[in-house]
Amino acid sequence: MSDFSGTFSATPRDWFQAARPHTWANAFSPVIVGTGAAAFAGQWSWVRALLALVVAWALIIGVNYANDYSDGIRGTDEDRTGPTRLTGGRLARPAHVKRAAFIAFGVAGVAGIVLSLLSAWWFILVGAVCIAGAWFYTGGKNPYGYRGLGEIAVFVFFGLVAVLGTQYTQASTVTWVGVACAVAIGSISASVNLANNIRDIPSDTEAGKRTMAVTLGDARSRRLFISLTSVPFLVSALLTLAWWPLAIGVLVAPLAYPGIARVARGARGAELIPVLGANGRAMLVWSLVTAALLFIGA
Repeated sequence: MSDFSGTFSATPRDWFQAARPHTWANAFSPVIVGTGAAAFAGQWSWVRALLALVVAWALIIGVNYANDYSDGIRGTDEDRTGPTRLTGGRLARPAHVKRAAFIAFGVAGVAGIVLSLLSAWWFILVGAVCIAGAWFYTGGKNPYGYRGLGEIAVFVFFGLVAVLGTQYTQASTVTWVGVACAVAIGSISASVNLANNIRDIPSDTEAGKRTMAVTLGDARSRRLFISLTSVPFLVSALLTLAWWPLAIGVLVAPLAYPGIARVARGARGAELIPVLGANGRAMLVWSLVTAALLFIGA
């Protein structure tokens, strides 16, 4: 564990960057497309959609601060490229970063409780599991993010749970269209996490952090990234079984091409940072286009 002492000089911009806004599409997209799936199933609510958005947004900010804190105190972040690290960069006191994470989790919890009371009380339990999953990704004595399970967790929490939870809290049902959208968002969301971990293979290997990218190795991780990024566009083709205009979602594929091309040609280190933004934009636009079509189709 690293030793922390001295003067801390984090600015509001540093705190904003440490919240990793390039990952926020992972929170917005599942709620957007989940609301579209709810409308296609026959019922949607802008109030519940807004609450779901607050839950997802607060959770992803919380997990980003939690990762900053946990990786920082372990010394994992000290030699990394990428966004600002408050803890590892000695810009803020670890206790303050941890507090920021739990404030965000608290906001998610309050919004989640209200949403659960408006829909199904047992979603409170789901929310508790999500918060625990966010903290123990890199927190605790045996973080599962250090055991190659990070991408799986992103697929489950920001794909299946977020999309299907959004649909269910509004429409009181889960449909195959919702499941297909959840798989699409979960896959491309996991690809963003994977790209981040491909970038960090050297530093994670040295620090003993066994991410999926470290376990699979560079070449296989890049192939998996390309496969995960392609899933939403395959799902768009599948959704034609529900309503043929949903195939229009395939037209978003060019937005994902720059990231795929950069990863395929072997970009490393800081060269991979734009990939996170490219896939985030592709995911967000795909969710907006697909949700709009689902509303029209409803």
